[in-house]
Amino acid sequence: MITKVTVKTIYNCSLQRAFKTPMLCDVTKIHTGYMFMPAVTHCTEDESWGIPGNSKKVFFAKSFTQKGGWGSMDKVIERVENKYWKIEVSDFQTWMLGFYKFVGEWNTAKIDSNKIQIEYTYTMHSKSKILYPLNWLFAKLFWKVYMKRAVENIRKMVSANEPYLFP
Repeated sequence: MITKVTVKTIYNCSLQRAFKTPMLCDVTKIHTGYMFMPAVTHCTEDESWGIPGNSKKVFFAKSFTQKGGWGSMDKVIERVENKYWKIEVSDFQTWMLGFYKFVGEWNTAKIDSNKIQIEYTYTMHSKSKILYPLNWLFAKLFWKVYMKRAVENIRKMVSANEPYLFP
């Protein structure tokens, strides 16, 4: 079963800044936690992050839904410079409502000088038909709000001209 959620916004910055910031800057400033979704604390095995085929281990803070520590693996599936990222989040270390992977996509399109259209999509994959109504509610009610918060955190990083941590 597949559930898809998309958030769109406009950033006032260069195309390169809108493209690189969400994937190449400090992820702990993007995924700061929300309700039962714990904050990202750090990543390891990320020396080649940003290059298709490479991955990183993502660690989370302790929360009432997670014990803290290693939480998932992120892998870059595709990178089209200044246009498109596709990543996979998988190997969840806690039960995620029957989801076995999330596929995230970050699309950037130049509208005008320093005006960039962002389309941020997550496709959530589950093998459980019985949990599909719960998966759908989670995606449409919780995950969409979480994505909007991430988009705003990225906007702050764009405005602050945060340094890239990866090539």
